[in-house]
Amino acid sequence: MPEPAPPIVESVGDNLVRLWGLTMAERVRRIARASGLPVEGSTGARLLANADFAFDPSWLRHAAGTPGFVLTSGRVPVLAHTRDGGEAGALRSAMREGRSGGMSALAYEDGPTIENKALRKRETPFLLRLTPDTVRQAERASYFGAYKGVTDLLTKYLWPEWALVLTRIAARLGITPNTVTAIGAAFCVAATVAFAYGLYWLGLALGLVFMVLDTVDGKLARCTITSSWWGNIFDHGLDLVHPPFWWWFWATGLTAWGRAYDDATFWWVQAAIQGGYVVQRLIEGVFMRRNGMMHIHVWRRFDSRFRLITARRNPNMVILFASLLFARPDLGLIAVAVWTAISCAVHAVRLVQAWAVRRRGGAITSWLAEA
Repeated sequence: MPEPAPPIVESVGDNLVRLWGLTMAERVRRIARASGLPVEGSTGARLLANADFAFDPSWLRHAAGTPGFVLTSGRVPVLAHTRDGGEAGALRSAMREGRSGGMSALAYEDGPTIENKALRKRETPFLLRLTPDTVRQAERASYFGAYKGVTDLLTKYLWPEWALVLTRIAARLGITPNTVTAIGAAFCVAATVAFAYGLYWLGLALGLVFMVLDTVDGKLARCTITSSWWGNIFDHGLDLVHPPFWWWFWATGLTAWGRAYDDATFWWVQAAIQGGYVVQRLIEGVFMRRNGMMHIHVWRRFDSRFRLITARRNPNMVILFASLLFARPDLGLIAVAVWTAISCAVHAVRLVQAWAVRRRGGAITSWLAEA
């Protein structure tokens, strides 16, 4: 039996207030297209979106997969996946008149939660009436709604507010996410050069700008619904490639401090860091392939908490920053090597434990889906 056709997404009402430079009608169209949903057609099921409200894109994707779904705020329908013309007509009128649609509905006030697999979190996504007075509140809500729930401690706690300011500025100026990524790439290269010459404080400052912009480009793309295939390749490719160069040139820059490693120490440190980096990525890839593309970091609550500090770029930079406070960048890189080996071992154990669970007939599911 063929699967039913996806609903046609339709924005209902006129609201000229803009969120991130977009009217609600244009924002809904972009969300629909990004989700692979049609925005034109005269027959079939319809997914109606009330233009008086701003909401997280995950609500629309959730509604698209649930025929008969109605989400309300203050009893007024905000999203409705209608199955026929009669339901569509009734809900369309209710949205325009700001009254109840008369169908069984999920009330936003009750705090319903849904899982966002792409951003690795379970939450009640934002929804609020969009007026000139609530634009900044809506921007803030949509920005933080675009944040990954499972990430490192710096991205999660240190610079969200900085990145919000820069995201707003970029959106106002019409700067594209790919432009932000390109600017960040220049800072990344400059930091690499600084490390190579032992200019560690300068390198950390340049690297900090890059790391913040690495947050801004993704948030800008999600908030303005302008994510693209090339943008993802550019951003994630840069994230994947540059860390090994930072760790290599940090080691060569030690000469300027008079703390260069002997050959044996240099190579075991690099082997631990570079090898551990590759092995951790391979473990994550194997885990995803064997468990329905689920990230290893969202399996159990422990994995999500360990992601805060696991030996990725940002936690490693915290270690190196601390070592500079004591003027021992050489010991800092050794600490990174040790922490990388420990993190790699933890991930390897988790991969084996997942294999054991499957072997016993158990299912590997995210704790976020079970919440």
